[in-house]
Amino acid sequence: MTRPLPSHAALRRLLHPRSIAVVGASTRAGAFGARVLENLEGFTGEIWPVNPRYDTLGGRRCYPSLAALPAAPDCVAIAAPREGVTAVLQDCLARSAGGAVVFAAGYAETGLPERVAEQEAVGALAGRLPLLGPNCLGFGNFLLGAGVTFSGGPKPLVPQGRAIGIVSQSGALGFALAQAVERGVAVSHVLTSGNAAGLDTADLVAYLAEEPGCAAIVCVLEGLAEPRRMLAAAGRAARAGKPLLVHKMASGEGGAAAALSHTGAVAGGHAVWRAALAEVGAILVDDFSALVETAAFFAKAPAVPRGAGVAVVSTSGGAGILAADAAERHSISLPQPEEGAAAVLAARIPEYGSTRNPCDLTAQVLNDAEALLACTDALASDPGYGVLLYPNTHGYAFSAARIPVMAGIAARHGRFLCVPWLAERREGDVLRAAEAVQDAAIFSSMDRCFAALAAWRERATWATRPAEAPTRLLDAAALARAGALLASAPGAVLPESAAKAVLAECGLPVVPEELVPDLDTALRAAGRLGYPVALKAESPDLPHKTEAGVVRLDLRDAAMLREAYAGIEAAIAAIAPQPRLRGMLVQPMVPRGVELIIGARRDPVFGPVVAVGLGGVLVELLQDTAVAPAPLSLQQAQRMLRGLRGYPLLEGFRGGAGADLEQLAAILCRVAELVAAEPAITELDINPLICTGRRVLAVDALIALSQRVKAMDAAGTAS
Repeated sequence: MTRPLPSHAALRRLLHPRSIAVVGASTRAGAFGARVLENLEGFTGEIWPVNPRYDTLGGRRCYPSLAALPAAPDCVAIAAPREGVTAVLQDCLARSAGGAVVFAAGYAETGLPERVAEQEAVGALAGRLPLLGPNCLGFGNFLLGAGVTFSGGPKPLVPQGRAIGIVSQSGALGFALAQAVERGVAVSHVLTSGNAAGLDTADLVAYLAEEPGCAAIVCVLEGLAEPRRMLAAAGRAARAGKPLLVHKMASGEGGAAAALSHTGAVAGGHAVWRAALAEVGAILVDDFSALVETAAFFAKAPAVPRGAGVAVVSTSGGAGILAADAAERHSISLPQPEEGAAAVLAARIPEYGSTRNPCDLTAQVLNDAEALLACTDALASDPGYGVLLYPNTHGYAFSAARIPVMAGIAARHGRFLCVPWLAERREGDVLRAAEAVQDAAIFSSMDRCFAALAAWRERATWATRPAEAPTRLLDAAALARAGALLASAPGAVLPESAAKAVLAECGLPVVPEELVPDLDTALRAAGRLGYPVALKAESPDLPHKTEAGVVRLDLRDAAMLREAYAGIEAAIAAIAPQPRLRGMLVQPMVPRGVELIIGARRDPVFGPVVAVGLGGVLVELLQDTAVAPAPLSLQQAQRMLRGLRGYPLLEGFRGGAGADLEQLAAILCRVAELVAAEPAITELDINPLICTGRRVLAVDALIALSQRVKAMDAAGTAS
């Protein structure tokens, strides 16, 4: 059972403290206790050094123990060696502290059994006390001027305006992002969890979701043992109206190589994380270096754009071309101004400029500053635009001074200003002043700006989506029949005909076929089914029949069937060890159409997941897949299909027959429902599923059961 998220009130004493005790406080330069005290210089609350070797530290009274403090501390920063941490945590409990931060390293990250046990002991105490760490850089609450960390910088500058909160398991990465305050970005918190024996990234995201001083949340996510806690935290952020921006690390698919099916090779954990986060409204940012500026945009911008288009107001024709290129890459509309705005542009822009969008006012604005204001006002009042974009090409005060003026004009009309900072001069007060403008967002490139605008539009669409429940298309009787077939399977891998029998019980359309023991029976079966036919070896030991050379297609007469039968027998004879052969499958050839793969696997973190992709056997090469935890709603299944790069083929690209999208979505839901209901299924593959108009047929299938895992484990033990 998934652990519940803590309430905001349960963590507030630790993360928004009025008093901080530093256990292990020191005067020794470089010591953790000394560094923590230095980083607390701007803290507005009580600071209580704790160390029995000192009477005073830095002009403050130093206490011999937590028990000697004048009151229960809200936050205890433990700058003590690993060996003494457990005793200090017990003292925290005895003193009714609000929570603790454990900086010490050398716990479970070492892999040593005794150190793992030490972390488990810390975790047991964390069940009674909110705790960050161990192996943690701590946190910064910039609202209070508090840096509860031994790390150097950034100084916890109190944010002005709508600020972003940062959550990261990695302390180094979290504090690296927080250094954006040096260039003027408003940051409310940086919270790091380290080894997360107590609070993890989901807990910290949930806290910021209800923290008034935080307007948008950045999360650097490695992974969690209980991923649905992060989804719940994302839901809490969504209900609070706070954008959650996630950079998901650890994208490698180490388990893919062991996958039996094509689906298993492409539906790995990283893909599932991304799909699950997107479904709960999280904004996925693939470029780590774009995280902060994208979050700052979401913190400042309205929740919903006032118009669909973007108006580019530039003093450079080249910058306008850059904007047009980036807009096309990210499918953002740059519509032309309506009549009223067009008249103003025509009157104020020189003939050698451009009155079209992107608008080029030229360098003439140096001599006619009013032209820039008039054109900005005209475009901001045009209902076709939700955003004004001003590419800033000079990192100097004369150019940057336009930003607050243009932002004010845009805001007066309910629009927002985006500023791609194209100048390479990015240091100093000029950029800091630009970042501080509350109705404008600064981006380090044109591409990042339009990527953020695309994400903004997608999130606005997501916010209008009604609540969805998993679609139930399988009745109890169908699931019982499918379960009985799985239970009666003689081995851990169901070959094609047995797998398709399970799918047929779940209402999936499967190709007719006959399993035959010899050539004569195959010839009679082909006569009944009608030529042309396909011939395949049926063996639980050959999950990938095409690669094994035991499939022959488009056999148009008896002579071709005899030759194919002999060829498959020769191919099987050459395989070592010899596969178990249940016979041959004879199937009528299915007319060409769009080939899909639909399948499922049991993810070690999320449990059952379902995938769909284009390309049949090429799915691993094309990597055009959509993945989601099971079960699904019909609407979610439709979104998965629409999200494929090859989706136009399903719509009937260039006169093609296309596919019945409603039927495909229902098939996806049925597969997801089956794998969610049958924990014995570890992998399921329908490959290919051939779609031609309303006709959809599963041509090949495979199901692997959990006994396969047990057999692999046993083989590993024996070796």
